[in-house]
Amino acid sequence: MPLFGRDRSSRQKRDQETTLPAVVQTEGILGIPSELPILPLRGVVVYPMMWLPLTVGQPRSIRLVDDVVVEDRMIGLVTAKNVEQEEPGPDDVYSVGTAAIVHRLLKAPDGTVRLIVQGLERIRIGPFTQVQPYLRAYVQPAPEVLEETVEMEALMRNAVDIFRRLISLVPHLPEELEIAAMNVDDARQLVYLIASSLRLDIQSAQEILEIDRVRDKLVKLTILLNKELEVLELGRKIQSEAQSEMEKMQREYFLREQMKAIRKELGEEDETAAEIKEIEERIAAAGMPEEAEKEAKRELDRMRKMPPQAAEYSVIKTYLDWMTSLPWQKSTEDNLDIAHARQVLEEDHYGLEDIKERILEFLAVRNLRLERKEEREAAEAEGMVDYIRREREGVILCFIGPPGTGKTSLGRSIARAMGRKFIRMSLGGIRDEAEIRGFRRTYIGSMPGRIIQMLRRVESKNPVFMLDEIDKLGHDYRGDPSSALLEVLDPEQNVEFRDHYLDVPFDLSQVFFITTGNWIDPIPGPLRDRMEIIELSSYTEEEKVKIAEGYLIPRQIRENGLRPEEIRFEEAAVRRVIREYTREAGVRNLERELGSICRKVATKVAEKGEGAGGETTVITAESVPDYLGKRKYYDETAERLDIPGVAIALAWTPTGGDILFIEATRMAGNKGFIITGQLGDIMKESAQAALSYVRSKAAELGIPEGAFEKHDIHLHIPAGATPKDGPSAGVTMATALASLFTGRKVRPNLGMTGEITLRGKVLPIGGVKEKVLAAYRAGLDTAILPARNEKDLDEVPEEVRNKMRFIFVERMDEVLAAALLDATEHAAQDKQSVE
Repeated sequence: MPLFGRDRSSRQKRDQETTLPAVVQTEGILGIPSELPILPLRGVVVYPMMWLPLTVGQPRSIRLVDDVVVEDRMIGLVTAKNVEQEEPGPDDVYSVGTAAIVHRLLKAPDGTVRLIVQGLERIRIGPFTQVQPYLRAYVQPAPEVLEETVEMEALMRNAVDIFRRLISLVPHLPEELEIAAMNVDDARQLVYLIASSLRLDIQSAQEILEIDRVRDKLVKLTILLNKELEVLELGRKIQSEAQSEMEKMQREYFLREQMKAIRKELGEEDETAAEIKEIEERIAAAGMPEEAEKEAKRELDRMRKMPPQAAEYSVIKTYLDWMTSLPWQKSTEDNLDIAHARQVLEEDHYGLEDIKERILEFLAVRNLRLERKEEREAAEAEGMVDYIRREREGVILCFIGPPGTGKTSLGRSIARAMGRKFIRMSLGGIRDEAEIRGFRRTYIGSMPGRIIQMLRRVESKNPVFMLDEIDKLGHDYRGDPSSALLEVLDPEQNVEFRDHYLDVPFDLSQVFFITTGNWIDPIPGPLRDRMEIIELSSYTEEEKVKIAEGYLIPRQIRENGLRPEEIRFEEAAVRRVIREYTREAGVRNLERELGSICRKVATKVAEKGEGAGGETTVITAESVPDYLGKRKYYDETAERLDIPGVAIALAWTPTGGDILFIEATRMAGNKGFIITGQLGDIMKESAQAALSYVRSKAAELGIPEGAFEKHDIHLHIPAGATPKDGPSAGVTMATALASLFTGRKVRPNLGMTGEITLRGKVLPIGGVKEKVLAAYRAGLDTAILPARNEKDLDEVPEEVRNKMRFIFVERMDEVLAAALLDATEHAAQDKQSVE
């Protein structure tokens, strides 16, 4: 530690008498020569008026010390800029240092030399005169500028006051240092005393040395003192808080121990023991399988050996809470009355015969298995057991269909018909595999996946479990949820479903899983293969009328606070709403429009008041616009087909079928071909194939020679903002191009679909049922279909088949013959248009 005091000269004199020859000292500059040997220091700054022990170990520094002690013992101490540099050169040291005198020297057994030096005066380093064997340089004394003013006195007192507070916070600073600072009258000495006692970085310590005015030194020192004091006070505060927390924990521990002793004296059980006993009883009553019970007891034993304050204690307790609250053996008894199930399904949904039959089949099989259980057990006793495939108890169905066709509500109806509990989980947008399988217990805040969470919430091991929007699952760096569902939806595997959090098997085989989606293509093949796919088609107009009258209108009357006698819908009004205000595969928008009418009637009833009488509002076809405004959809087929070059394509979309108008036009040019309408690559290729076919058959179609060379062709498919793709519009694009160049219009109320080859062959396509229903909704009465799709008409409702005409074709020339008007029909249609 630095040594300071007013008896420096007497102490220096005593040292000189016992160790080294004396040096003549003078007032002021202390006889500093113009050239001094320079000793670079690493990690320390020596101030004037400061005593400091130094250890010298480098050979050149030892030689410097040996030469100095036999001469005048005066050296220049300069700090190196880089602490890591072993032998700093002239450019590696600061330009301001301290002239010092060596008072004592001791050679240690390890070869190092230990010195005690006293700083005399600040010096500036001039040109270096020697580099080897050690540094020498010209030096010039640089005493500080000292001003004796009131401000200086204030700065000194402030520095001493802050220094006193700092000493009280630092245990290794002795109280004598505080007394020494209070007794110093020299401002420069005070600065160096305090600076040498602080824990300063080299740059800050060097800055204090280099400042010329003592006043500025005091200002800089005050800033550093305040910063250090702030850090120390914050550290003291943190330590105090930590100490308080420790004392609190110790106090609580002692109190708990005292409570244990008191309960023991009273013969009562302590709280922790009671808690562990309760968990033990819950484990015994949970009915867990052998592996799960073994794991639960193992965790309970670990918990019993831990203090309640341990972090792992609460983790184990949470885990055991989950384990004991799961429905390992809890289930609801199935209502196997087939007549009751049929009645419930008919009450809730109109149509959907395939799904209703599948549910009734499941109930019939369950009923037979229960009735013939004894026969099966007897067969098993005789060794007639299938060791490879286990008995399947659950069902995994997948409902695929457009929005608004009743997929989600079907799940509730199935649960009601079977007497089971119902839970629904939306898969739309889930990207993390842990959402399905849970998080491992190594993570803080981990918990089971949503499958286990839902089963715990419903408290049954055999609910109807609906996984909604399975076609909208995502995946990213956190895993693929669809892969995690492979185990959940596999009847061979889900008997031992392992959630990452539980890490024991849980039986999902009795769960009735139902998944829903709008589109089957995004569902991965392996997952699709594990489910029984049931497709829900679009509703016909007749079905929508029945659904509206039997389900939608009564529900909207109830939801809007009306009485059945206060409003009545005529069938013609419902049909007008369907045709002019909705165009959808399902009935969701239809219910919205009917609800809008009911709300307007409810407003009128509320304005009249309860005492106004029970007048019935009848909604007729003519009054529909008064409630819903102008019609939203128009029959534009005849208008748009009034010119050559326009044909109607039947399209399939995830929201149901639709019709597309294919428009072709030409202008003077040089064989250019433009395709617009936000089309995909497959549809663009189909357009190219259609154009190539028409060009190859130009002579047979009566198209003038050179017509294609003199024109640019533009093919457009509205609506331009909707993406479109697929090959099934090939025949329609070829028909539109043939119509354009032959000048023959396409027959009105006719739609078509089919893929075309360059040789004019018409290939089969998918989605026939949805496309035909879309044509029927749009008012078309004729549809051209590939011949190989004739079998698919069996899926189309009989009502639609009876009202539409279907033309099955194998080649493109058959399409053109059926679709384009001949000269006589063309003239008759033009005459009719004029009239």
